[in-house]
Amino acid sequence: MTSVLNDLFDYGLKIYQDNEKFKFSLDSILLAEFVDIKPSISNIVDFCTGNAPVPMILSTKTDAKIYGFEIQDSIYKLAKCSVMENCLDNQISIYNASISEVLEYLLPESMDVVTCNPPYFKYDKSSLVNMDQEKAIARHEITTSLEDIIVKSKYVLKNKGKLYMVHRCDRLEEIMECLRKYNFAVKKMQFIYAGNNRDAIMVLIKATKNGNVGSLKIAPGIDVLKYKSYKNIFER
Repeated sequence: MTSVLNDLFDYGLKIYQDNEKFKFSLDSILLAEFVDIKPSISNIVDFCTGNAPVPMILSTKTDAKIYGFEIQDSIYKLAKCSVMENCLDNQISIYNASISEVLEYLLPESMDVVTCNPPYFKYDKSSLVNMDQEKAIARHEITTSLEDIIVKSKYVLKNKGKLYMVHRCDRLEEIMECLRKYNFAVKKMQFIYAGNNRDAIMVLIKATKNGNVGSLKIAPGIDVLKYKSYKNIFER
């Protein structure tokens, strides 16, 4: 792996990336910006953290303690280097562990917020996956699934804690059903587009653990063509 040090968009931060394999994409930026940061938030965990763009962006908006979980060792090392490069190691802790292991590191019902930019595609024996294992794991549900993420979010979140997720629109019905199954109420959604008069390509979702149903808000859509790095969004 050959790592390079790049700017993290325009946040005044640096991020280590592998030019040939793994780069953060605009969906991670949109997810971090979607999070409602309140003074009462003291603990945040980011699942599928990659090279830690979401924790680092959130660190510019809150003094809360932030935890990141990344199962792939090489990507975890990029995240650790990025956190140290920006002198954020007192605020951000990165773990080389799967989501299934989260309760070995965090106490149940201890988190105010969970964020996740997960693998977007289901996986089975017939799935066409990238020959590069790191890319395959980042894109397909090989090591974790949508339901795994929601279940573990329920375990670590406090009552009324918030789950923020970015995902593909073609899985929205499944996402909504799974959230209801584990007693999450969807409170806010925001659709992401690539130009006018085109179908939405992704959706941002905010859900509350044990929340009351009936107050869903749909925020104005986001046109990614307004972002200089919008092409990264299609690399997933």
